[in-house]
Amino acid sequence: MTDNAETTNISSILALCIQGDQSAIEALVRTFEGGVFRLALSVVDDPMDASEITQETFIAALRSLRSYRENSSFKAWIFTIAMNLSRSRLRKRKAIDRLRSLVAGFIRLESQKTRSPEETLVQNENERAVWQALSNMDEKHRLPVILRYFHELPISEIADILKINEGTVHSRLHHARQRLQQELKDLFKQDTP
Repeated sequence: MTDNAETTNISSILALCIQGDQSAIEALVRTFEGGVFRLALSVVDDPMDASEITQETFIAALRSLRSYRENSSFKAWIFTIAMNLSRSRLRKRKAIDRLRSLVAGFIRLESQKTRSPEETLVQNENERAVWQALSNMDEKHRLPVILRYFHELPISEIADILKINEGTVHSRLHHARQRLQQELKDLFKQDTP
C-alpha cells in the first residue's frame, strides 16, 4: 500500500472511530497495538506494564482523537502518547523503589549490626511489612509521607501541592508516623536482642 493510500485508509478509520464505530476502533487497535506494545516494552522492560500501557494508550488516544491533526503522522501521535505513559510508569516505579529504599534505610538504622543470612531474611520481611503498612495507609496520610520523606519537599510546598494548610500537613505527617510506629512496634521488638 502506498503512503497516500495508507494515509487515506487511516483517515477513514479515524473518522469512523470518532463516530464510535466499533469495527473501526478494532481495526485501529489491530493496526497499531504491536508497535505501541513494543515501544512500551522497550521503555519499561516489563511485559505486564507494557500491556497496561498499550491499553492506556488506546484509551487516551480514542478520548482525544478529535484533537489529532492529520498534518502529522498518526503513528507518531499515538507513539508520543505511549512514550509519555511509559515514562510516567517509569517515574512511578522509580518513586516506589526509592520509597522502599528509604523505608529500608529506616529499618537498618534500628539495627546497625552485621546480619547473618537468617537475619537478612528477617530484614527483608521487615521491609515488606513496612512497605505494606505504608501501602495500607489512606491517601491523605500516605501522600504527605511520600512528598516529605521521599521527595524531601518542605512543608510549605507539600501544602501547596495538596491544597491544604501547613498545619494540616504537620498533623497528617504526625498521624502517619504514629500509625507506622504503632503498626511496626511488634516488628522492631523482634529485632531487638
